Amino acid sequence: MERLSWVPDDIDLNRPSAARVYDCYLGGSHNFAVDRAMAKQIVQLMPEVPRIARANRSFLRRAVQYLVGRGVRQFLDIGSGIPTAGNVHEVAQQAHPDSRVAYVDIDPIAVAHSRRILAGDDRVAVVQADLREPDRVRSDPDLRRVLDVDQPIAVLMIALLHFIPDTDDPAGVIARYRDALAPGSYLAVSHIHRIDDPPPQGEEALEVYRRVGAPLTPRSEAELTAFFTGFELVDPGLVPLPAWYPESPADAARESEDVLHSFRAGVGRKP
Repeated sequence: MERLSWVPDDIDLNRPSAARVYDCYLGGSHNFAVDRAMAKQIVQLMPEVPRIARANRSFLRRAVQYLVGRGVRQFLDIGSGIPTAGNVHEVAQQAHPDSRVAYVDIDPIAVAHSRRILAGDDRVAVVQADLREPDRVRSDPDLRRVLDVDQPIAVLMIALLHFIPDTDDPAGVIARYRDALAPGSYLAVSHIHRIDDPPPQGEEALEVYRRVGAPLTPRSEAELTAFFTGFELVDPGLVPLPAWYPESPADAARESEDVLHSFRAGVGRKP
């Protein structure tokens, strides 16, 4: 496979990346043949996956607009993935031009491509770091160039935490971010919701992710609610993706199919 100039030399282009596979679901172009092959395999098992990805993207947009409306001007998007149309800085800066965003991802290709696309925007930073190292994320000089960590920040963890196994204590990791945030900060999360009797094709899709080294951990309502310990969940609470601040009653009705209820989404505020 031909290596593009912006792709780091130590990246195996024959191994799919969860971030690039997600880009495939969204119809993006920042992916490789191996990613498209995996995405095709998942969609054959679960044809609704691209719609779920788009619903996640729509929740992200609505959450950012909601937060800007509450006076938030700083965003920390962790697990930001591949930049696509309607990314956080575009939505936030359209709502308020002073908005600043730090994107954080562990995937070096996602980071390299983000830096290439976002070069020249002095209100945006791109950081390569692991979610599980909050101190490293918080102290990064590029992040501190655009974010004042002593002022309220909205932390976005969209379709991310189900990639963190229970052994890594995701609730504990979130608590470390929470404790370092100024009062008036927010946390926005979307996450795969565990059901008691998953369909066989859902289990097969989870197995595909396990085989490529990106296992998923669906979680219960109680486990997801625990992520917001120390935050006040804003209305309507932890709900299916289309039920969080739908743009109109018609939108909510049209997107109420149960396939979109396989995710939960919520936003909490630190008092």
